[in-house]
Amino acid sequence: MNNEYRLYIYAFLSRVMSDIPDRRFINDLKSNTELLEIIGEETKEWVLATDIETLYDQLNTDYTSMYILNTQPVESFVLDAKNETLVGLQNPVMAFYFTHGFEVNMDQTQIMAPDHLGIELAFMQTLVYRNEEKSQFEFLDQHIFPWVIPYMMGMKSMADTPFYRDMCDFVVEFLSADYEYLVQGSVNG
Repeated sequence: MNNEYRLYIYAFLSRVMSDIPDRRFINDLKSNTELLEIIGEETKEWVLATDIETLYDQLNTDYTSMYILNTQPVESFVLDAKNETLVGLQNPVMAFYFTHGFEVNMDQTQIMAPDHLGIELAFMQTLVYRNEEKSQFEFLDQHIFPWVIPYMMGMKSMADTPFYRDMCDFVVEFLSADYEYLVQGSVNG
């Protein structure tokens, strides 16, 4: 797995988890058969066979149901049953960001939790871009891997669209492969 691919996938996953898909995202998805094949065959067939407005309605309904109404992809919510977000450096993820020079301007996003999966994936993208493999491994090991894998496995049953069902599998597979890639790098490097 090369860093260019990893950068692209982390950016894509960050976008997928950050907000409902808009029409531009859907148009881009429809025109990228290579990405659709990577996500899954069922998604590829469904996206290519379905008109943009139907995709827009169904994807937005599914995202809202899965990631806003029923549960939110926020580390502290998933790992701590209190459903409260720690603010500032009390939040272990914010402390990790701060230590690694990643500034999260919460005023620039609708996401209100610094440990939201969309932001955590964007942070991984930044670490890949900076080629900071040790930090990538630490963040994946300490913050993403412990909750995202079981979270996505559980969320798959809630998905009504092929896209979000396949995305749940894809996230698990990609993060597992990336974790293994980083472990191999630390053994060899």
